[in-house]
Amino acid sequence: MHQRFDAAEESVHVRHGKAWVDQDGNVRLGYILAVPVDREPDKTVLLVHGAPQTRYAWRKVIGPLAEAGYRVIAPDYRGAGASTKPRDGYDKWTMAGDLHSLVHDVLAVTGPVSLVGHDLGSMLALSYALRYRSDVVSATFMEAPLPGTDYYEQRKVAKSAWHFDFHANPDIAVYLTHGRERWYINRFFDDLAYQPDAIGNDDLDLYARAFEAPGAMRALCEIYRELDHDADLNRADLSRQGKLAIPVLASGGGTQILSKEYEPMCRQIAENVTGRLVPDCGHWVAEENPGYFTTMFLEFDEGARTH
Repeated sequence: MHQRFDAAEESVHVRHGKAWVDQDGNVRLGYILAVPVDREPDKTVLLVHGAPQTRYAWRKVIGPLAEAGYRVIAPDYRGAGASTKPRDGYDKWTMAGDLHSLVHDVLAVTGPVSLVGHDLGSMLALSYALRYRSDVVSATFMEAPLPGTDYYEQRKVAKSAWHFDFHANPDIAVYLTHGRERWYINRFFDDLAYQPDAIGNDDLDLYARAFEAPGAMRALCEIYRELDHDADLNRADLSRQGKLAIPVLASGGGTQILSKEYEPMCRQIAENVTGRLVPDCGHWVAEENPGYFTTMFLEFDEGARTH
């Protein structure tokens, strides 16, 4: 996978890898690891992409975050990009286990991570934060109704969220999009971008190829099909253990009509919530306004680490 980074080559070391993350040898995750070359990072950020994307979504911010002193880990989650696409295991608690194994067992990170999730990646990041509470120092949730919240229940039945039901019927969705993956994937970028030039034709081609791969569309659908199950798991954990105690950043593109919902939604699952939107930005935050996103995250996470 060709990658571009907004960082000087001499200041950041970037490695692409693949690693088995389950004991049965059925799930192998592709990932990017980036670190500053002049020092051993004592902070780790885990970037969890959304859909229809891959780890490539973070290409504009991986370098700057590493230059700021972070160990940056950007995986393709189960079913996406260079990762394997099994038939099952797409509830977000299981997928969180994949990421936790990658971070701590494969890459040997010993301290807690700062979580950043976008779109479906925010839903996965929430399950990670709930399942591994002591291993997370902060969480940034962007551009998603989080399963287990009232807003998720409202959003999933809205007419504009038609794709929730469509994807939750994998046989129908895979059949109807077969051979049309490129057009279908690009439709989401066209509809939800505020800065249309932020994601160019080469980028769209890469995303389209990723979802033309065998099993990729079915995996995407299985991720959606599990969302109501994820909501049940999250609600049960929140009832049992209470809200998240870590600082949470509720964010998204400032031009999105749904953006006003993110902060009150996050207050349902966390005690310490900061709301901050990204200006001049649609759904694709890290691609449309990477500079603002990077500054916003660094300021938030610094405060979280001194909390």
